[in-house]
Amino acid sequence: MRCATCDGETSPRASDCSTCGTPVGAPPVNPEVPIRSVRGIGLAASVAVAATTLCYLLVSLTALVGRSMAERAARTEDQDMLLVAGFVELAASIPYLIAYLTAVVLVIVWTYRVRMNLDAFPGSAPGLGAGWAIGGWLVPLVNLVLPYRVVADVTRASVWRPGTGRLVGVWWAAWLVFLVSEWWTERASEREFEQLPAYPTIRREFLDYADQYSAALNRSILPMVACVVAGATLVVVIRRVSAAQQARIDRGGPAGPLAPGTVVPYPVTPGTTVPSPMTSPGADGTIRA
Repeated sequence: MRCATCDGETSPRASDCSTCGTPVGAPPVNPEVPIRSVRGIGLAASVAVAATTLCYLLVSLTALVGRSMAERAARTEDQDMLLVAGFVELAASIPYLIAYLTAVVLVIVWTYRVRMNLDAFPGSAPGLGAGWAIGGWLVPLVNLVLPYRVVADVTRASVWRPGTGRLVGVWWAAWLVFLVSEWWTERASEREFEQLPAYPTIRREFLDYADQYSAALNRSILPMVACVVAGATLVVVIRRVSAAQQARIDRGGPAGPLAPGTVVPYPVTPGTTVPSPMTSPGADGTIRA
């Protein structure tokens, strides 16, 4: 007998599929529980995460422009060069902020949808309620642990590809490293900037700005690497979970909240005999098909 969820071979002695954990004979999706399509939101969240990662790299690399402008200002003693450096950094920060906020919203919505779908998957046993898929991101300190647990639960119950679960751990570790290193980098840069002269007039003072940009760039290496790792692994996790859930939903019935009383038929597994519809007994007492 083959599993209706993963199409894997199941043992007649086993109560659950050894590949996906679905109870033997159960449909891929419980027709009585609303399900939500995740194909579109998964794609949108992936694009937003990738855009945020790219924008952060561009913001970090504006230190190269700042150092070049400061060195040119040291040669010409022109304060306008430092203003140009500040405008470049500001221009790069605006798209990053927009991309970051967009990614936050889309990832939270995606997390909530894929977690809600677990309730419709026979055999899944999530350890946290669906509300934590949103609250886990928003509650201080709690958001250092619970988003990982929710996504790990979703990944285990949705994807059966070896190694995907480890990707979730790599993503979360890189994300925490990024948060800490980015915070430290920003604080160190602020302290250094406060010690610089507000209106440099001599060559040495302009070169102090160049040194500050160089130091900021060196400090940004760790958060840049962590950002790339976290962004890349999160995109992979989102794509794999979304594809796995959508495939399961497509096998089990239509996606989307169902109206009360709507009946979604169980999918027919190979080798199953489907009885023909029966009508009421005829006048002679026989049953006509």
